[in-house]
Amino acid sequence: MSAQKLTVLVHDSFSISDGLIAEFTANTGIELEFLAAGDAGQVLNKAILTQKNPLADVLYGIDNSLLARAQLFDIFRIYKSPKLSLVPDSYIFDSQNTVTPIDIGYVNFNMDLAYFKKNNLELPTDIMDLSQEKYKGLTVIEHPATSSPGLAFMLATIDRFGETGDYTWLDYWYDLKNNDLLVNDGWSNAYYNAFSRYGGDRAIVLSYSTSPAAEVIFAEEELSSAPTVNLFCTKCAYEQIEAVGILKSSQNLEQAQQFIDFMLSKSFQEDIPLNMFVYPANKNAAVPKEFELYSQKPAAEQIAKLDSALIEENLRTWLREWTAVVEQGKKP
Repeated sequence: MSAQKLTVLVHDSFSISDGLIAEFTANTGIELEFLAAGDAGQVLNKAILTQKNPLADVLYGIDNSLLARAQLFDIFRIYKSPKLSLVPDSYIFDSQNTVTPIDIGYVNFNMDLAYFKKNNLELPTDIMDLSQEKYKGLTVIEHPATSSPGLAFMLATIDRFGETGDYTWLDYWYDLKNNDLLVNDGWSNAYYNAFSRYGGDRAIVLSYSTSPAAEVIFAEEELSSAPTVNLFCTKCAYEQIEAVGILKSSQNLEQAQQFIDFMLSKSFQEDIPLNMFVYPANKNAAVPKEFELYSQKPAAEQIAKLDSALIEENLRTWLREWTAVVEQGKKP
């Protein structure tokens, strides 16, 4: 008897151990095909546009910023996994159970310690510091219209500074731009080309809270400490919770449910950190020692959050306003 096939639509950063996938197939008879389709926003758009001619059974990578758009187009089936009890309530962002949380990441600034030491410059302690003269020309971010971390940080500034008052989120971006902010299209370009750690001239890069641990893990020579450090401050790390959902068009409901249960299993969850450098959603899953040593999670007061419905309602306006200020130089 030939194996059943389940197609999973994923973003380009999805990665999991081949051995684990082979084990799932051996145990269930279900062959998995992973179809990468760009970043998380592009993946969701593809699922929406192909509802009548579906590409996949399951979609992984939708996050708490994109849920409202998915619900607007009603693309997911309801499924409450029996393993959902292993996920803390704070990570469950869909009360309707159309998507299931799988992993958590935190977008924030990383700083190159060697650069600051070499230049006898103190580390910034708040994102407000990045607009100061002494940090001029040191910051690189990703574009919010083309990059998931870029969008996350833009949303963080909206939560932190608000849209009204004496100093709004747009005032912050205006000050940042006037301090020679560099905006790159994507994370790889910002991190591996512009960041001073890799030969660029920017010592402050928008990345993830787990990046210092990744630096240690992938170092050519063994390191006793991380060469980069996170910038944590009030509402300056954005929590991204990634989830998986069964597409309504799927004819393989039982197999899709088995796969979601598998994604929440301890073995799958413990495979996530060293493949995608995010935290597992299963509270019983262990994280690598490097995460514990070099990549702390931000505290509750340091995490920015916005409701997904609010994001969906305002995102086009916010991106237009951001573009006017940062790319066109218009004063708010």
